[in-house]
Amino acid sequence: MPYQHDVLCAVTWQDDQLYLLDQRKLPQEHKLMALSSATSVAQAISDMVVRGAPAIGITAAYGVVLAAKAAYAADPNHWQILIETDMQKLAQARPTAVNLVWALQRMRGDFAKISGNPVPSLLEEAQGIQQEDIDANRRMGDLGAALLPSDCQVLTHCNAGALATGGYGTALGVIRSAHAAGKITQVYADETRPWLQGARLTAWELLQDNIPVTLLADGAAAALMQQKRINWIIVGADRITANGDVANKIGTYSLAVLAREHGIKFMVAAPTSTIDMNLTNGNQIIIEERAMTEILMIGGQNIAPNGAKAWNPSFDVTPAALVDVIVTEKGVVEQPTMERLASLMKCWVINPTCY
Repeated sequence: MPYQHDVLCAVTWQDDQLYLLDQRKLPQEHKLMALSSATSVAQAISDMVVRGAPAIGITAAYGVVLAAKAAYAADPNHWQILIETDMQKLAQARPTAVNLVWALQRMRGDFAKISGNPVPSLLEEAQGIQQEDIDANRRMGDLGAALLPSDCQVLTHCNAGALATGGYGTALGVIRSAHAAGKITQVYADETRPWLQGARLTAWELLQDNIPVTLLADGAAAALMQQKRINWIIVGADRITANGDVANKIGTYSLAVLAREHGIKFMVAAPTSTIDMNLTNGNQIIIEERAMTEILMIGGQNIAPNGAKAWNPSFDVTPAALVDVIVTEKGVVEQPTMERLASLMKCWVINPTCY
């Protein structure tokens, strides 16, 4: 398995190529996919070879390196013009995760500073983005774990672990840190239809760290809460708007509504790169809709009658009013509002060490 400094990584760079752990194959098969062009990177993002907002952003950053390599080889004097087609392909690969656009903008910010071969400088920037994400995840893990009580039982949805990030994880980073501190006694994971990220990826990750995990059908979460068997719900995010609304894997909103009804705390763990201060609320988020076949079929086999249609949004939006706390690498925001998130982001810009 690919590791960086003892951290499981879904995205690795080696020998002038990008390697992605094909998450469509897990847990039955551990397959690395080698990519050598920006077009193949964009396709891999769209096809869910890699998923999770931070990991998508990191992958796109490495895609820029590959794009620059090809553009510079084609025309050293005009590579910044030639690269634009690949930049657009990468930007359009998946529309909801803000980290994708954030990473591309950060990589583009280096263009004006570069003279000569752009690859070394851009590769250093992409590797920096990945390492910063790992460091941020560990910080989030510590901050989030500090909020949990002892003997805590938690529920998580989809996969917001090392596989969805540069390494360690956001929601699973909190769970990892809390388990290491002796606070968590049980983790429940929703299966997460239709891609079953909870069953295939989250359960697999937790078992690698000997963290006890119990799988649930998505529809069983309400009964679990009714029986008072969990204390916190911990999820990641693909985009957080300026007012604290949270876009995350479809089914997250349902959990937040249920949590409020049952008096259960709801935590969102996400890096500040996921906070989009350009959008005032969740109604402005573009929600990706994927193919009907993902709902109508499992493992290539039809599970619905011919003629049936399906609605398949990948994400939903949880209103800020249902979120108890947002945990970032720069600090914790309780009962998020536009003013509180603006304060966090302003603090970060003025003084990156403040939290």
